[in-house]
Amino acid sequence: MSNDESRGSKIAPAIAVGGLFAVLAATVNAATFGFEEVGFPADASIVHNIGYALFNLAEYELGSVPSEGFLAAFLIAAVALDVAVDGAVYLAKREEDDTVVSALGQAFTDGGRDGGDRR
Repeated sequence: MSNDESRGSKIAPAIAVGGLFAVLAATVNAATFGFEEVGFPADASIVHNIGYALFNLAEYELGSVPSEGFLAAFLIAAVALDVAVDGAVYLAKREEDDTVVSALGQAFTDGGRDGGDRR
């Protein structure tokens, strides 16, 4: 790692990343979105409106804020979290001799011995 050649090969990508960050920061600072900021009514509950949209109760005019956009973001986040949990469970399992074994193995079991004594 003390080789001077390897150090020189890492400087060019670092400069490129720094330049890209500077361009991105300048672009975001100079951006105008062309609309005024609009808030929600003071007595409106976004959580209740998402619930009304989730159960299709918005047609009964229970919700005062159009929340379909919130509902889409809510469902996308729910699916992404579900995939993450399923992936974590899949990665936590391991297979030995064509059988699925838990990630902890026999750490909390006595191995099926009578009396529960560990030997």
